[in-house]
Amino acid sequence: MSGRSTKRKSGFSLLEMTISMALGGLVLAAAVQIYIQGVQAAWTTTQRAELQQDFRAASNILTRDLSLAGAGLNPGANIALPSASAPVYGCAQTTGTPCYINGGSVAYPAQSGTYYLYGLLPGYDVGPILLAVQGATDAVTVVYTDNNFYLDCYQAAMTSATTVTFTLTAASQAASNCTNNGNTIQAVGDSATGLTAGDLVLFTFGTTNVVAEVTTAPTGAGVVTFATSDALNMNQAAAVANSLASQYAPPSNSVTGYATRILVISYYIDNSPTPPRLMQQVSGHTPIPVAENVVYLKFTYDLFNNATGSPAVACSSPGAASDGCNGASTGLLPNQITKINIANMAMDSTLPGVGYGGGSGGSYQRLDLQTSVSARNLTYTNNYPVPPS
Repeated sequence: MSGRSTKRKSGFSLLEMTISMALGGLVLAAAVQIYIQGVQAAWTTTQRAELQQDFRAASNILTRDLSLAGAGLNPGANIALPSASAPVYGCAQTTGTPCYINGGSVAYPAQSGTYYLYGLLPGYDVGPILLAVQGATDAVTVVYTDNNFYLDCYQAAMTSATTVTFTLTAASQAASNCTNNGNTIQAVGDSATGLTAGDLVLFTFGTTNVVAEVTTAPTGAGVVTFATSDALNMNQAAAVANSLASQYAPPSNSVTGYATRILVISYYIDNSPTPPRLMQQVSGHTPIPVAENVVYLKFTYDLFNNATGSPAVACSSPGAASDGCNGASTGLLPNQITKINIANMAMDSTLPGVGYGGGSGGSYQRLDLQTSVSARNLTYTNNYPVPPS
């Protein structure tokens, strides 16, 4: 008699195996999808954090400089510039004298044929057009004195129509204009803080103020050259009023005074690279990037009309006939600006190889800044009327 078991052994049928594999695949696909979504969410959060950090840094730099507009200059300062040719900003004192604001330069504001330097220079629509629907972007330029370099502690003596010799003496250090406050006075040619080609210098000779651009760095004897080849067109001929050369009267060293380095700082968007970026240019020096992916920049300004005692609010092109505020600022000057409004500064965070501008082929994330900065050094006029008692 045979001992083989006759009990049938059970197993999975083909149908059962197919169903099990399908269910397993669904569970695995769901798990993978959840994992991908988690990775994407983490990446998005990281990207947004980096975007916010970059945006905060850029906005802090911009608003800090805006708040310093006019610092060290007299309140309401309007310094006449040599005007045979238009003095400009936005160019560098380098080979070829390149200009950068929308590929060119911007002339200082003029009244009655004379160009003037103010503590704040609005740049309505002078920037590039990044998107047609947005229109042209703005630039803005602030001017203030350099309080870290004690050039005003030197005696400035004109030795020719294009050279000035800076000499540190006991008398010049004791003068009321010397602002070192006991700190060490740096050499005029100091490698870290001294004068270099492209710097702008505000000279005071008695009651006369003139602005000139350094074209050759100081010699060991403190001689600085202000030749007429300057990129910013400040160093004009002796026959031109308000030029440094017009102040020279032989013999040498007969014209003396003191000087202060001024910083003319422009902010604008550069769209020559991709993505576009916010740039900062100081006086006649090569600009440096502040932040990438800045894709929009617009400003408005609040002014105060001293003649009528009334404010002009949110003017996009202050002083112009079409000022953007119903003519409230028409005829007013930049030294009557009391507040700068950043109407919109936008920064995109873009995917690799994807351009700015929104939509299906555009930015991944965007941050916008709208804020106002009081320009406390431009005017001391109180444009907030006292309420009736």
